[in-house]
Amino acid sequence: MLTYLLFLVPPMLLALLAQWMVHSAYRRMSQVPARMSGAEAARRILDSNGLYNVPIEQTPGHLSDHYDPSTKVVRLSPEVFQGYTMSAVGIAAHEVGHALQDAKQY
Repeated sequence: MLTYLLFLVPPMLLALLAQWMVHSAYRRMSQVPARMSGAEAARRILDSNGLYNVPIEQTPGHLSDHYDPSTKVVRLSPEVFQGYTMSAVGIAAHEVGHALQDAKQY
């Protein structure tokens, strides 16, 4: 039982620490204004890489952002799609990165 806990507890603590760090960074960068919305940043990155046919859609939920490779669509949560913050731009750029990987079959 003790051995089991020794192998289970450290990964759980690491996962909790990682989650806290992501949320902390998101909160901090949500206070930093950006010159464009997350949707505008996503479109610029896609277009500059020739991916004019990849649509960007708003999807409900908090931090529900993702790229759907089966339909080739970038979906952004309302706070990212409409947000003019560094966190919105960063998250949008991250999701568009998945579309670029898919396009290059990486």
